[in-house]
Amino acid sequence: MIIVMSEGATEQQIEAIKQRLTKEGLQLHLSQGVEKTIIGVIGDKSRISASTLEAQPGVEKVMPVLQPYKLAGRSFRHENTVIRIGDVEIGGDELQVFAGPCAVESWDQLLESAQAVKAAGAKILRGGAFKPRTSPYAFQGLEEQGLKLLAQAREETGLLICTEVMDTRSIEVIAEYSDILQVGTRNMQNFHLLRELSRVNRPILLKRGLSATIEEWLMAAEYIMAGGNYNVILCERGIRTFETQTRNTLDLSAIPIIKSLSHLPIIVDPSHGTGKRHLVRPMSMASVAAGADGIMVEVHPNPAEALCDGPQSLRPEEFVSLMDDLRRVAGVMGRTA
Repeated sequence: MIIVMSEGATEQQIEAIKQRLTKEGLQLHLSQGVEKTIIGVIGDKSRISASTLEAQPGVEKVMPVLQPYKLAGRSFRHENTVIRIGDVEIGGDELQVFAGPCAVESWDQLLESAQAVKAAGAKILRGGAFKPRTSPYAFQGLEEQGLKLLAQAREETGLLICTEVMDTRSIEVIAEYSDILQVGTRNMQNFHLLRELSRVNRPILLKRGLSATIEEWLMAAEYIMAGGNYNVILCERGIRTFETQTRNTLDLSAIPIIKSLSHLPIIVDPSHGTGKRHLVRPMSMASVAAGADGIMVEVHPNPAEALCDGPQSLRPEEFVSLMDDLRRVAGVMGRTA
């Protein structure tokens, strides 16, 4: 259930409600908006009735939550969640672009990519140190050495770092080097991993699973939030369908649907969503027009020699052109980029 405190509710009244609920063994999640405080309640609510709570001082109303995702839903938080990392905001008025190579291959390759990303105006460098590959014989990433190179690139450019976490064993080392931890499509429903990430003091970028429904995707976010980490960024990256012209089918309708159902920020990955370089620009622009809070794009100084995902990676000059286009679309949408 959701308890909406009245606009003039005091700290003492809010604390009294919290103590009453905790006494009944219920789990509480507090959302303090500009005008009102909302308390999300999870657990066996038969121990205390809604009418009893509504009679308490400072309570405006008590509402049941029908959706299975209690914390990720709009009923828990009406305002959009804005995730702040230093001076970078994700989910606010400024469109954020995550860009960089699919995999960290070498220092020279990474530094050239990072400098191109920085020069074009993006603020977040994406790059894989641990690479989940379909084939066990494909390049698996530089692992911790790749993380060290990413951290070094951050020192050189000032860019934030986003990289993928593969399993619970690597959480600690990745959190040491990275600003944002990415959960890839294959791990979206790795609930043990999600539970562990709920205790990490880092924003989590949660990619949609290959065949996941929007409700399943939001429920995966719920796992992270239920453990106390509310800094979740959703990423639409295409789903698997019968279509063979693209790597995946990019579901742009998910953007306004998520915006109506959830307060969490959502970005789009048109690189993985299409698998084709010439489709990245139009799908990026369409994503922003549909209301996305940002995009994630693969950029490589020499895609022909990339160790993975070369066909969908933009060259630095193509990324510069894309950023110019995104600024124009963002302006039409009332945002900056």
